[in-house]
Amino acid sequence: MQHPDTAVRVSVAESAAALIERLRTRAPRVHCITNAVAQNFTANVLLAAGAVPSMTLSAEEIGRFVASADALLVNLGTFDRERREATEIAVQTATQANVPWVLDPVFIDRSPARADFARALMARAPKAVRLNAAEFSALSGGAPTREALAAYARTTNTVIGLSGATDLVADGARLAVIGNGHLLMAKVTAIGCAVSALVAAALAVEPDAWRATASALLMTGVAGEWAAERAEGPGSFATAFLDTLFKLDGPTLIARAKVN
Repeated sequence: MQHPDTAVRVSVAESAAALIERLRTRAPRVHCITNAVAQNFTANVLLAAGAVPSMTLSAEEIGRFVASADALLVNLGTFDRERREATEIAVQTATQANVPWVLDPVFIDRSPARADFARALMARAPKAVRLNAAEFSALSGGAPTREALAAYARTTNTVIGLSGATDLVADGARLAVIGNGHLLMAKVTAIGCAVSALVAAALAVEPDAWRATASALLMTGVAGEWAAERAEGPGSFATAFLDTLFKLDGPTLIARAKVN
């Protein structure tokens, strides 16, 4: 009989390995509403993983783009009027068309208006939320403990992917603790935003939002560690991260996974 921690590790690692193959076979399109500084890198991360990005913010066309997409990312990193209007249309369309979507509530800990907007979006049932500890506290009103993550996930019926030195993924019943990653990931603009886009891509090919979120965070953590082995600093790391994500396969991911 497997120890529970071993079972979780095997489950998440094997799910991620299978998900990589589905991404490359199906090439899902992810429509991204994201901050200006993150757009290029986010698009390249999706392409490296096997997905297809689209990025339009135009109110005249975003509804059609989202309705035909396989997943949607809503990132609040640039909180301007155009993106708020685009978000309203996109989320409404995603809900009507049953397109899974991910919320990345960037910097809501620094802006009450942004936090209010994020809480309103939570009421519209994102499949997953990818955020850091400060953002979780601002969104939920509580400390980012494992118990609080589970409680908030149950209350909102949303999977919570908390990024940090150790990543946590909770759905109220299951918890994955992912130890992969590298400090250089915090030295490259848009890594976190791109991770959220990869969560959306995972949701496009995996209906279990907990497995999808955990798989995406594991993939990026392993890619980050592998890239750091070849990088000399943030500049070469960004390039190496794309290269390793592109080359990442199931056996490598399973062998390197640090999950319990």
